[in-house]
Amino acid sequence: MSPDEYCQQKAVQSGSSFYYSFLFLPAERRRAITALYAFCREVDDTVDECTDATVARNKLAWWRKEVRAMREGKPSHPVTQALHPHLATYKLQEEHLQAIIDGMEMDLDQTRYLDYAGLKRYCWHVASVVGILSASIFGASRPETLQYAEKLGLAFQLTNIIRDVGEDARKGRIYLPVNELQQFNVTAADILNARHSENFEKLMRFQAERARTAYDEAFSLLPGADRRAQRPGLMMAAIYRALLDEIERDGFHVLERKVSLTPIRKLWLAWKTYVRG
Repeated sequence: MSPDEYCQQKAVQSGSSFYYSFLFLPAERRRAITALYAFCREVDDTVDECTDATVARNKLAWWRKEVRAMREGKPSHPVTQALHPHLATYKLQEEHLQAIIDGMEMDLDQTRYLDYAGLKRYCWHVASVVGILSASIFGASRPETLQYAEKLGLAFQLTNIIRDVGEDARKGRIYLPVNELQQFNVTAADILNARHSENFEKLMRFQAERARTAYDEAFSLLPGADRRAQRPGLMMAAIYRALLDEIERDGFHVLERKVSLTPIRKLWLAWKTYVRG
């Protein structure tokens, strides 16, 4: 299996909404974004699938060294071998790749966030930086496009947090800010024990509105000159906003189940966004 095939398999197996937007890209950009996505999956799985925090830290330390080795032209892992040829072409910075690893390490150090400022910092590492790298691969001719991508990454992560409240709680993690739980009279025990309530719905509606505001702010930053190039991000946004709407229609029952869209619906939303230009 070639490095590109390894990354492709990693993307397909994930079933992620992101994969559907990759299908509409030219071949070289598609290979680059698929390699970037596979890199994110590898370092994320290092934390999510490892029950021993010490082992997880050692694996993340290995990835830090591997990113440096890739920059020096000596990648050893299939993902870094696939990503390496695209570093110079799309001006992908090592510091951004290291920042993603920083974000994964935050999950080993912290399972609660006191306020939105702290949560936003986490989101920057695990999502906004990915947005910046992705926009560079898609084609960004203006600095505002990277600002758009940074904000869109935040919107995606806020949506993920809403969708995964129950799943994260079963891992002992609560990403909803502590002061906002207090504001809506929802306790950590309510979240950890999957106690759905009217107060919880109000809390989640507040989170959903914040995510929608982030989408709107992102779209307002995207220059018209780069809109066509950035269609993959807009496709993802169409899928994620539809998911957010679906979660709300379901009454925010995210503690008990994980709401998702069917593959055919994701593909339809991606295609519809693509033809709109």
